[in-house]
Amino acid sequence: MRIRSNRVWIVNAFMPCDLIIEDGIIQSVESIDPAVSADYDFGDARIVPGFIDIHTHGAYGFDTNYAEPEGLRKWTAGVVSEGVTGILATTVTDKKETLLKAVRNVNDVASSGYEGARILGIHLEGPYLDMNYKGAQPPEAIVSPSIGEFREYQKASGNRIKVITLAPEHDEDFALTRYCRDTGVVVSMGHSDASFDQAMLAVANGATSITHTYNAMRPLKHRENGMVGIALRLHDLYSEIICDCNHSTPAALHIFFDAKNADKAIMISDSLMCKGFQPGERFMFGGHEIEIYPDGSAHLVEEKNLAGSTMRMNEGLRNLVEKAMVPFEKAINACTINPARLLRMDDHIGRISAGYDADLAVLNDDYTVQQTFVKGNPEL
Repeated sequence: MRIRSNRVWIVNAFMPCDLIIEDGIIQSVESIDPAVSADYDFGDARIVPGFIDIHTHGAYGFDTNYAEPEGLRKWTAGVVSEGVTGILATTVTDKKETLLKAVRNVNDVASSGYEGARILGIHLEGPYLDMNYKGAQPPEAIVSPSIGEFREYQKASGNRIKVITLAPEHDEDFALTRYCRDTGVVVSMGHSDASFDQAMLAVANGATSITHTYNAMRPLKHRENGMVGIALRLHDLYSEIICDCNHSTPAALHIFFDAKNADKAIMISDSLMCKGFQPGERFMFGGHEIEIYPDGSAHLVEEKNLAGSTMRMNEGLRNLVEKAMVPFEKAINACTINPARLLRMDDHIGRISAGYDADLAVLNDDYTVQQTFVKGNPEL
């Protein structure tokens, strides 16, 4: 199969190219030969690597914690409409029995077949969090870190847990952090009241990422630098950020991307099951009611806290480039090759290059998605 565009994102630049694809793999990237017709000719539309969302709870009425096979299948099939080709199905803090069912469901669906974006694994957000910075996470289900309990989750998931968010100040002697490091699970610090020094020690013991920077963590102050200070100071530390312009202003997004190593910033949606629905509608999230606000954000009905977003990943890219004035190279890498690096999958996904999976998003100039390919299969 030959896919053509005058603007294909390769080697951090747009070039006119033909992509030759066989068995879902990009075999070669070639100059356009006008004498050879293409199976897909997208003209001046931009072809970029498919988006990878490593922190997303659900969409279209489904939440990872619901443990409903058809809901998960509907989610993966639908999310390609925003150019997403891979996700980490993300849990929210809940009772142990609920989380075990949730991770089993992800494993069952991933093992038995589905359409659309690929399930790259699971992001276990909680239940090992801090009460002061719980955000919308249900406080009644927050518990202390436990290696034994985490092993149960990992076994139930079929070893699909790739990332865990925890509050490092509650991980005694950083035992779970070190265990995850040794078993290949990314430890991301979040929902945390950790001081700068506590977070530094967590990094020294194996933490390699920050969860939704700025949100649900001790803030940056000029005499007390907190978790935000760690995210901005440690250039080699991966850091997620929600780019809906609600969780962080465009100026805060610009500051973050200006400070971070260009290889370590990761755009996430943190989308909830209410993505795809209209403002004013209400849903249950972790046992608590949330409502969609007119700006697309989701808030707890009682406490009014931000609970998550309804952001589409292509809209996040547009926000970064057009509102936060982040250079396109930094912005596109934050939702493609950078999350692939974090997951240690950057040898086959995250960029357009020979030998890589043909995971592609075709964008119009207004950032709407014209077509998405998952391993060479057109999904729209």
